[in-house]
Amino acid sequence: MLSDSRQCDPMIAYDTQILITGARGFIGKRVVARLLEYGFTKIRCLARPSSNKSGGEIFTASEFEDPRIEFIEGNLLSREDCFKISSDAQIIYHLAASRGEKSFPDAYQNSVITTRNLLDACVQHNCLKRFVNVSSFAVYTNQDKPKRGVLNEACPIEKHPAQRGAAYCYAKVKQEEMVIEYNKKHELPYVMIRPGVVYGPGNEQIHARVGIGTFGIFLHLGGSNEIPLTYVENCADAIVMAGIMRGIDGEVFNIVDDDLPSSRQFLRLYKQKVKRFRSIYVPHLLSYILCYFWEKYSTWSHGQLPNMYNRKVWHATWKKTEYSNEKLRERLGLMQRVPTDEGLNQYFESCREKIRHA
Repeated sequence: MLSDSRQCDPMIAYDTQILITGARGFIGKRVVARLLEYGFTKIRCLARPSSNKSGGEIFTASEFEDPRIEFIEGNLLSREDCFKISSDAQIIYHLAASRGEKSFPDAYQNSVITTRNLLDACVQHNCLKRFVNVSSFAVYTNQDKPKRGVLNEACPIEKHPAQRGAAYCYAKVKQEEMVIEYNKKHELPYVMIRPGVVYGPGNEQIHARVGIGTFGIFLHLGGSNEIPLTYVENCADAIVMAGIMRGIDGEVFNIVDDDLPSSRQFLRLYKQKVKRFRSIYVPHLLSYILCYFWEKYSTWSHGQLPNMYNRKVWHATWKKTEYSNEKLRERLGLMQRVPTDEGLNQYFESCREKIRHA
């Protein structure tokens, strides 16, 4: 998405203190670059000392030397660190999250406890103008949608996320609940951002919405379903605008691009442009039945078979669905910076390079 902050009449001055958590990450470093491009001059970046410094997840030397950036290593599990980094911050972009956590306690600690610590610090400082919480499409149930077939911001999120068996989904739902609770108790202003599948150089995995390779062969489960892709540069645009646009407090925005490919189209392009491999298409009815029996056996075995593939997972991941970015366009005035065909080409090139150097 493309927009000029100077044309949108940002709610903050260009020398306002901004804090970005997860600034070393796949999306975070693009958010930093976009804020610099728009002309903001006081950008405080937090990254954990343990952040993965491979895969492009560090700043370049020139970015380190930029006088507009204050780079701090710290841990959001530390209340002292949270208090220090949020001092004077009027806009906070909260991107820090742990996608790799498989256990519920670890995911809760690294998404919910960390968010609580940061929000507590904001209450103490009492200078926050907006907290941009970067969540995920993972929170949606993809059931009982108001507009049949289309997933948008009005759709329900998981009421019982633990039942899906996915720690990331559980943590993101609880994180959102935490932000809303602090808004109600302390009137902390927020905007909720829910990206779809964020892709681009640095994130070369084929998403589970296309299929899974767990069993030694790739099972193509998406079929004709659209994939809710958002190219990482487009995603960063939307996140930045959500922090500076006037009149959107309390709003939720889904981030997806235009011209979304189907799972089948994506897989065909991947095989043509990156590498060929064997895959088997699993029809939707069969995949639903398999998830049903997986769920039943997991219950019967008292968890000896992890409840990874159940009916909630099927609805959220492989159910026939269309996606809308209408609200993103209307309320934030965004146009897509990187067209989908160009984004896919850059992604496939990155995949080829990764395989070449493996």
